[in-house]
Amino acid sequence: MSVIDKIQQPIASELAQFEVKFKESMKSNIPLLDRVMYYILKRKGKQMRPMFVMLSAKVCGDITESTYTAASLIELLHTATLVHDDVVDDAYERRGFFSINALWKNKIAVLIGDYLLAKGLLVSLDNNEHRLLKITSTAVKEMSEGELLQIEKARRLDIKESIYYEIIRKKTASLIASACSAGAASTTKDELIIETMRLFGEKIGIAFQIKDDLLDYGDDDIGKPLGIDIKERKLTLPIIYTLQHASNADKRKIINIVKNENKNKEKVDWVINFVKQNGGIQYAQQKMHAYQNEAFELLNQFSESDSKKSLVELVKFTTERKK
Repeated sequence: MSVIDKIQQPIASELAQFEVKFKESMKSNIPLLDRVMYYILKRKGKQMRPMFVMLSAKVCGDITESTYTAASLIELLHTATLVHDDVVDDAYERRGFFSINALWKNKIAVLIGDYLLAKGLLVSLDNNEHRLLKITSTAVKEMSEGELLQIEKARRLDIKESIYYEIIRKKTASLIASACSAGAASTTKDELIIETMRLFGEKIGIAFQIKDDLLDYGDDDIGKPLGIDIKERKLTLPIIYTLQHASNADKRKIINIVKNENKNKEKVDWVINFVKQNGGIQYAQQKMHAYQNEAFELLNQFSESDSKKSLVELVKFTTERKK
């Protein structure tokens, strides 16, 4: 049994039921739309976000029909943002599959993303789930703000650590936060519990993104150096910390490489090694674990259960992955 199978055990039957409901909801009378939806479903990942929804719901109470709506909403929102992201990033591949824009061009990809967002709005309204709609709409707004803030800062390369956290809190953490709070809201009206689960998801989302940033630097424990973020002129936590503690000469050299020589493999490798040698990796790892521990402290407010254990394991899985 794989790690994911073990994590899914307390919600295995509900997750299987959700998959059937979700596939049914994605069917369309328009042949082109139906073909694209089929392709999207065929290449879906590990379903981490529906798992966060379901496990959060079970930690707070019992899974209800509202929980399936919440999981569908989050999955529709997540898929829409991935489709749009691939257009924005000019990406032609995702998880080893061709992206929608690679196969059907940008115009169709943008319309598919719009369709999925509209579908999410209708799923919530058709089921009178206004609380869930508010949670997910807030996430869409924050994700867009995070992307735009990152683009703005990438132009000037003046990201401070506080701005970095603001970017990833909005861009990455808001979706996991909405998955956890929507799961809680599907089973309880207690706003304190819903907010606790939102904060739990937010801290996990931040830890998840820091882990993603670490993967870019490679390590014996992580994988080979990639330097993709540097090539895309993204200042992530390891490099931000290093810049804060580097001499003016080294700082100028790093900024110049990121800004003007980010396609030069030797120069990028020099930056990666400089970050490693000057504590950037260790600092980012410490911060990642700090956020992870804060999330576990929030989760400790809930009674012990198999779902809670699975949620802890899911957190470990997302922040201790190798790729």
